[in-house]
Amino acid sequence: MMIGLMAILLLVLLMPLLSRPVESNLEIFMFAMGVSAAFISDVMNPPLFVKAATDPIKITIAVLTAGLLFKWFQKPLHWGISRVIQALSFKVFIALAITVLGMLSSMITAIIAALILVVIVQSLPLDRQSSIRFVILGCFSIGLGAALSPIGEPLSTIAISKLEEDFFFLMRLVGAEIIAALVILGGIAALLIRKSDVKEGLNSPVSNRESYDEIISRSIKVYFFVMGLSLLGEGFEPMINEYFLGLDYSVMYWINMISAILDNATLTAAEISPAMDDVTIKSILLGLLISGGMLIPGNIPNIIAASKLGITSKEWALFGVPFGLLLMAVYFFAVIVR
Repeated sequence: MMIGLMAILLLVLLMPLLSRPVESNLEIFMFAMGVSAAFISDVMNPPLFVKAATDPIKITIAVLTAGLLFKWFQKPLHWGISRVIQALSFKVFIALAITVLGMLSSMITAIIAALILVVIVQSLPLDRQSSIRFVILGCFSIGLGAALSPIGEPLSTIAISKLEEDFFFLMRLVGAEIIAALVILGGIAALLIRKSDVKEGLNSPVSNRESYDEIISRSIKVYFFVMGLSLLGEGFEPMINEYFLGLDYSVMYWINMISAILDNATLTAAEISPAMDDVTIKSILLGLLISGGMLIPGNIPNIIAASKLGITSKEWALFGVPFGLLLMAVYFFAVIVR
């Protein structure tokens, strides 16, 4: 059994990086891996299937509803953002945009928050460097803030499901640390982002409205992605009990820097266990959430924003990696080992 689970883990870690078809169809791939892990661990049964099938319903409905609202109100949203930019000073708007968008992401989903971030950056008078920094800081904020509710992003959905906790568990566990990070990110953005007289920022055809087919397709993909992760998490439970429960929580924090190159929801499914204490769970989640912003593949908002705005992997890494390492170090000493 362990050999089979190790083989699946290696496939989950490597195939999205090595295979373009797998990367393009990640949701179906993760669903197949989840089913395989559940069968190998001999945990597949009707109750588990029902649980895995119902876990994604709330986030799927949230993604679908938010996607439709964004489509219907994209023009008024763009107009409203332009008016707010005119009403506030540039630095104040930058700080508020990063912080508030992160806080809202737990309600409107990380996907829609990323699309709004794209609209905002295209409305600002920024050069390319400042635009990229604004987007990266915004994605750090969205990735962190979306974890505060189980409808914000797949990571939080999977964590709540595996731990069998209530809607507000993550808010109680990591809420203070995440909200502090959102405020800090807003302040850093205000210091680093500079207004430009000549707009040479990120322009792309993102303003074209998504079709209903795209919105529905994205919602269906999210459903099967989360269902697959639920099955994957249950299937990996024997391996977690064997190899992860004995690790020190500070070690788990740094190990999860691998989230920079892998979607952090996948790692949540593979690592989190209800047998862990709250300190270990907090360390795992913070390590995944912070490092998930360092590179484009680490989190859903990164992927959406980079693809919509044409940001290259190198451009993202030049700012995202050193900033992410700094944030990881600050939280390690301020929260993990205090």
